[in-house]
Amino acid sequence: MAAAQTGKTEIELNIFGYLVDVDPCSILWVWPSEDLGESFSKERLAPTIQDTPVLREKIRDVKSRSSDNTILSKKFPGGYVAIVGANSPKKLASRPVRALLMDEIDGYPASAGTEGDPRKLAEKRVTTYWNSLVIQTSTPTITDLSPIDSEWKKGTMERWYWPCPKCGKDVNPRWELLIWQGREENPVMRCPHCGKESEEQHWKRQNGRWIADHPERRKHRSFHLTGLISPWISWPELVEEYIEAKESGGIQALQVFYNTRLARTWDAIDSSIELETLEQHKEEYKMPPLGVLVLTAGVDIQDDRLEVEVVGWGIGYESWGIAYRVFVGNPARDMHVWSQLDDLLKQQWIRADGQMLSVACVCIDSGGHATSQVYRFTRLREDRRVYAVKGRGGAGVPQVSKPSRAGREKALLFTLGVDQIKALLIARLKVEEPGPDYCHWPASEETGYDEKYFDGLTAERRVVETTSQGARKVRWVKRTQKSRNEPLDCRVYATAAIAILSPNFERLAGVAKKQPTKKRRILSEGVTL
Repeated sequence: MAAAQTGKTEIELNIFGYLVDVDPCSILWVWPSEDLGESFSKERLAPTIQDTPVLREKIRDVKSRSSDNTILSKKFPGGYVAIVGANSPKKLASRPVRALLMDEIDGYPASAGTEGDPRKLAEKRVTTYWNSLVIQTSTPTITDLSPIDSEWKKGTMERWYWPCPKCGKDVNPRWELLIWQGREENPVMRCPHCGKESEEQHWKRQNGRWIADHPERRKHRSFHLTGLISPWISWPELVEEYIEAKESGGIQALQVFYNTRLARTWDAIDSSIELETLEQHKEEYKMPPLGVLVLTAGVDIQDDRLEVEVVGWGIGYESWGIAYRVFVGNPARDMHVWSQLDDLLKQQWIRADGQMLSVACVCIDSGGHATSQVYRFTRLREDRRVYAVKGRGGAGVPQVSKPSRAGREKALLFTLGVDQIKALLIARLKVEEPGPDYCHWPASEETGYDEKYFDGLTAERRVVETTSQGARKVRWVKRTQKSRNEPLDCRVYATAAIAILSPNFERLAGVAKKQPTKKRRILSEGVTL
């Protein structure tokens, strides 16, 4: 379980080199997707082979006429390596191998097609070898759901320790021991034994060693590599990243920091929310407040209505509810509801300082209700960034995936990782102080933010389940059978819209300050005039 820039991939490349040169055998190298595997082969594996004489002699260049060497398959005396994606069940189960390398396992899909956990499929390939070798590496993700964290806890749980430069006792470098407030350019680490502080270079000059929590588990060795021990990133750089994430990046940036820099899982906030707590987020405003820089909208489709929320966004993804609307009518037959939606999305909103704001991006649910009508509506309005979306659950699904064309209409369709977005939204609802990630709502119920809205916003709870194969997965379930979750879905789609747009809030805020109020206008393209 490793942080970024700690040599994780380099370790795997050295294992590969050893297996080719010293102990040749069949090798299966699994990546989250075949595209990532192909990029790795071109950018990391090929240069390693080319720059290592003993490997260059045994593995032919891809450009040679020999079919023994392709981007995803390479043969050498006594063995071969096949590079596959975890989303390809046929390739995972196609051949027995002695060595299995699995990279970034927290990014694997929950199931390889319909075949189940891709790691389990791959591990079956080594069962016929008494001397098999299985390597799993990854940065971690969510607590209780991270596969690499689970595998690490099953093993020896070895951590890196340095002797304290002052007292000589072993110390595992941890973020909590780092002291940087007021000295960001030269942080120090305090020894938990003697209480004395030492600078980074003094710690890193020590001869460290691995110490296992469970040395008796020798058949399953596991290691934790924090970014604090990396020779390629300094402590001042880590401190700078942390401060930037906390002050302007919000919850998402902090999770990235904990996962990729400290190699720690991120504790997802409990999904229980008291309605009384959200009442405290209500404020008196009838127009978008000054902090709003961009507007997005999310649209949920039901058999007898459309439900829409317009959301304002500011620096650090601070958000303001602007309007919640329900348009009654069958979306499959009643074109009037689509006209009402189009009128709302064309509307311009006057900010508190007189600036005009347009909805910059819209996500409309296309899964299950009036799909063809959604595609037709969005296809004609893609120049206004009105897009069809479809939710997909499961671990490893990004918030917003690369779009594709769908239906006869060839509409642009974005797949959303709804589990990820809902977890992010619930975490944002928990933020108690205005600033990054905080959610505001208008006090007036005329804007649509009444009791039913907040009941719907909190209609689901997060449940962690264990599958029959032992894997952990998240499921979002309604609190009661009668709960209406359309407000939650609308906010999810509006959140996906700001993720698609990915605006530079600081630049927008800076440009807005420079322009005279009367002549300033933010268009849907995000350009300020």
